Amino acid sequence: MEEKLLEEIPSLDLADFRSGDPERKARFVQQLGEAYQNIGFVALKNHGLTDEQTQALYRDVKQFFSLPDEAKQRYENPALAGQRGYISKGKEHAKGRNTGDLKEFFHVGQEVDDENDPIRHEYPDNIWPEEISSFRESTLTTYKTLEAAGKDVLKAIALYLKLPENYFDDKVRNGNSILRPIHYFPIENPDAVPADAVRAAEHGDINLITLLMGASADGLQVKRRDDKWIPITALPDQIVVNVGDMLQRLTNGVLKSTIHRVVNPAREKMNSSRFSVPFFMHPRSEMSLAALPSCVTPENPKKEADITAGEFLNERLIELGLKKK
Repeated sequence: MEEKLLEEIPSLDLADFRSGDPERKARFVQQLGEAYQNIGFVALKNHGLTDEQTQALYRDVKQFFSLPDEAKQRYENPALAGQRGYISKGKEHAKGRNTGDLKEFFHVGQEVDDENDPIRHEYPDNIWPEEISSFRESTLTTYKTLEAAGKDVLKAIALYLKLPENYFDDKVRNGNSILRPIHYFPIENPDAVPADAVRAAEHGDINLITLLMGASADGLQVKRRDDKWIPITALPDQIVVNVGDMLQRLTNGVLKSTIHRVVNPAREKMNSSRFSVPFFMHPRSEMSLAALPSCVTPENPKKEADITAGEFLNERLIELGLKKK
């Protein structure tokens, strides 16, 4: 329906969901669900991160990426398939491509405090750069804040799907989520990189939902249903929250994991840095991604075979070039 194709992503206020006011909460649920059925993205304010926390995070992230390459590479462990620590320039490529993206990044994962939860043995230890003493605190504070916001977004999604509000709670408790500070590094000589190299080639995210800080810088675009690319614009106090492939699979395509990309800036701006920090919200590895019965109908027959979140993640890490078969 042409009239529903959006020129920009909807802006929502998480305070409406958290307000305790049934009417505001119901309106948030409806608007979120409609956006996720239509374009798969929203801009979200009142997500819980303060200006001070954001500034501390970006200070530490910029300080880390300004280190010499040989210093950063001390925190890279290829045996972890990119799941913790530093991942160096050009290592990751989009599914179906061989050219590496023009970025480097750092992964901070789940810290399981519950000694009785066996999942703590599935996760490798986080890796912390010795040069930046506050890096651990600033990244873990951001991790926990975005995880809390993500849990509330999932509650709203559950209500929209006519599931119990707490449907996702046990599935994401101590989930395999990742905070990824990204540095789209300066290119001093654009002619020296492959002609098809971009900051982030078009892709869908692997996980349930992604909560993205730093989307206000130029470059992020989403592919609409009519194949038109539209820029993602979010105000400085907003984050962008989008559906990932796991949630699309779980809902049999009812909620859309929309293809997006980060395009290169104009040639004269290629020598400048761009930073963003996505939080990839994953469930526990044993969660089934089998299509919800309510999302399978004669008009929308089941599209994908049953698979667990852990199996799906493993497949995609191989496709992205981060893990060997």
